[in-house]
Amino acid sequence: MLPRTALAHRLQQAMRRRPAVVLLGPRQCGKTTLARQIFASRQGHYFDLEDPADLAQLEAPKLALDGLRGLVVIDEVQRRPELFPVLRVLLDRRPVPTRFLILGSAAPALLAQTSESLAGRTALMRMGGFTLDEVDTANWRTLWVRGGFPDSFLAAGDAASAAWRRDFIQTFLERDLAQLGFRTAAPTMRRFWAMLAHSAGGIWNASEIGRSLGEAHTTVRRHLDALSGALVVRVLEPWHVNLSKRQVKSPKAYIRDTGLLHTLLGIESLSDLQAHPKLGASWESFVIEQILSRNDHEEVWFWRTQAGAELDLLLRRRGKLIGVEIKYGDAPRLSPSMRTAMADLRLNRLWVVYPGQKRYRLAPRIEVVPLAAALAELAAG
Repeated sequence: MLPRTALAHRLQQAMRRRPAVVLLGPRQCGKTTLARQIFASRQGHYFDLEDPADLAQLEAPKLALDGLRGLVVIDEVQRRPELFPVLRVLLDRRPVPTRFLILGSAAPALLAQTSESLAGRTALMRMGGFTLDEVDTANWRTLWVRGGFPDSFLAAGDAASAAWRRDFIQTFLERDLAQLGFRTAAPTMRRFWAMLAHSAGGIWNASEIGRSLGEAHTTVRRHLDALSGALVVRVLEPWHVNLSKRQVKSPKAYIRDTGLLHTLLGIESLSDLQAHPKLGASWESFVIEQILSRNDHEEVWFWRTQAGAELDLLLRRRGKLIGVEIKYGDAPRLSPSMRTAMADLRLNRLWVVYPGQKRYRLAPRIEVVPLAAALAELAAG
C-alpha cells in the first residue's frame, strides 16, 4: 500500500481541531486502511459495522459509547445512521473525554443526520482513491487507465486490475446500493451506469436516458442521485448568470474514477483507451477529478452557452474566477470559445490543461498548462 502522508496529516489536523471527524469516500478507496494506521498509535476502540460482533455491541449505542475514552472509530456508519443523535449527546459533554473518527461510504445528503445532528461539532473530510501526487507523476498513465482504487491501481497487471474493477461493480450494484437504501434491480442500474459512461462529460438529459431505459425521467434522476450519493458519480452544475447569451442550465455527470469508467466502456489497457472514441471524454473526467479531489472545491461549475461557447471547469478561489479547458492533444491552440469565456465571465485566468510537459501562453491570461503544474498551483493557493 502506498503511504498517503498528506491525507493522513490533514486528517490528524482535523482531529486536533474538532472532537469528531467524518471521513467520507467510496467503498474500497482506503478509508479503513488510513483509519487503522492512525488508530494503531492511539488508545481507544474500533467498531467495524460490517462485523456482526461490533454491530451487536452498538445495539444500545448510548450505553456502549458513553464510558469509552481515547479515540473511537466507527467504520461504515451508513449502516447505522441512528447513531448520529447519540453522538450529538456525547459530543456535547464538557469536557469531551472521547474523540470520534466516523467513516462513511455515502454523501452527506444520504447521511442527513450528519448535518442535522452534528452541525458545528464535526469536521467533514472527503477522500477518494489515489491521486497524482500520491502515485508520482511518472505513473499518471497507469492512474488514468486503472483509476485510483488501491487494489485496482496496485494490481499485478492490467488484466488483474480490470478483473478487480468488474468484481467491484458487480458487488456495488448487488449489495452496496441496497445497504444505502436503494432497491433498483442491479441489471437496470448497470445499464444506467453504462449509459452515463458513454455520455461522460455530456449534458444530462433525463428524458433521453429515461426513454432508453423505458423509465420516467424522475426515476432516472433517482438513479443518478443514488450513484452520486454513493460517491461514484460526480454531478457538475452549470454556471448561469444574467448574461446576454442563453446558457445551458442542465448539469453534467461524470464517472468519478476513470478505472470504473473504462470498465463500463470495455477498456482494459492504454492501447484500448487510445483507440477508443471516448478518449477525450476520459481525459476530461480524469483531470476534473484530480483537480477536485485534491482541492475539494465547493464553488465549482462548468459553463456552456446555447451558441456553443463552453468551459469544462469554472473555479472560484478567493473571489476570483479561474477557467479550466481540458484538451487531449500535443499542442492545444487558442479557440474562439476561450476568448468568449474570458470576456463573458471576466476570468482572472484560463488554463488549458493537457497531457504534455511544456507550459506556454496562448493569449494574455490564457496558458496551456501540464496537469501536474495546474494541480501544484491550485494546492498552493
